[in-house]
Amino acid sequence: MSETVLVALIGLCGSGLGSLFGVLVSSKLTQYRLEQLEKRVQAHNSLIERTYRLEERTEIQEERIKAANHRIAGLERRVEA
Repeated sequence: MSETVLVALIGLCGSGLGSLFGVLVSSKLTQYRLEQLEKRVQAHNSLIERTYRLEERTEIQEERIKAANHRIAGLERRVEA
């Protein structure tokens, strides 16, 4: 085998291994970033759910306040009469 062919084969192996290593590192980095993004999305969704529950509670409390104000107004009318 000639020296030129041997150098070409070594270069081919080096290029192939370098490319493979680069793809693996890039894949790991992409996987890590996806995991971090999933954590952020999960935290965001949790916040949205908690906000929705707080809005429901606020609506219920507002209805209770309206009902209490209505009862107080009725009692005040009875006392005035």
